[in-house]
Amino acid sequence: MEIGLIGLGKMGFNMAARLRQGGHTVVGFDFNAEAVNQLTAAGSVGVHSLDDLVKNLKAPRAIWIMVPSGDPVDQTIAKLEPFMQKGDTFIDGGNSNYKDSQRRHAQLTAKGFNFVDVGTSGGVWGLKEGYSMMVGGDAEPVERLRPIFETLAPAADKGWGHVGPSGAGHFVKMVHNGIEYGLMEAYAEGFSIMKHKEPLHLDLTQIARIWQYGSVVRSWLLDLTADALEKNPQLEGLEAYVADSGEGRWTVFEAIDLNVSAPVITESLIRRLRSREENNFSDRMLSIMRNEFGGHAVKKST
Repeated sequence: MEIGLIGLGKMGFNMAARLRQGGHTVVGFDFNAEAVNQLTAAGSVGVHSLDDLVKNLKAPRAIWIMVPSGDPVDQTIAKLEPFMQKGDTFIDGGNSNYKDSQRRHAQLTAKGFNFVDVGTSGGVWGLKEGYSMMVGGDAEPVERLRPIFETLAPAADKGWGHVGPSGAGHFVKMVHNGIEYGLMEAYAEGFSIMKHKEPLHLDLTQIARIWQYGSVVRSWLLDLTADALEKNPQLEGLEAYVADSGEGRWTVFEAIDLNVSAPVITESLIRRLRSREENNFSDRMLSIMRNEFGGHAVKKST
């Protein structure tokens, strides 16, 4: 099967490789000319314009977009749309807000196109392990794309599924990422507690390896944590700065709108925000209040 691919970052490049391994033809475009050349050298068809991308695909076309969420997706669709024909399918495989996906579906289907939203997880490991895909959209284009999903997934019948109508794919991926925030925060706090119990001289790498087998907290995330600790047990050279893709925030907003209590996910998001604050103002406020009411010592900066 032929598939167009826009966005040749690490994940997009690996997806192209997995599709080639599955016998599919990949035609790829990126605004970075060197990325296009690398894709061609790897065995796919690299093109340097959206017009050429469409010309190299037979109708009905399917083009997978892997660009940052928000305006970049809208701009890409707007630039691509004049070259597309009715019956062609736009696929958004990035971390878009599900409400944007619903809007794009409504706009594009009104013009005779198809739109499928695919929440995609797997990151840099997807080439080897396969990608987990949560697919939203109309049944017909999703079924037509089945060979693509079956190839990208860990197995043809595992790790992917049509989870609902337009927006459902990105909604489920949003919640997936919110859960991921909570899991990461729990592991981080647990290992921090053990790190600070200095009299026991705990080997965190050893403990992570022990937990990988038979433990109820074993997971792929723990496997990656164990590997990371083995490479850098003291986390040297790292700053306590954690970014977020936005999906954790959206998950919290949805929980509030739905009157669902989600304290773990919410707190894990707040912890990420706090990690970016140098000389945290809230903590300094706490310190000065303790000094005012109780005369407690204040540690001053040098």
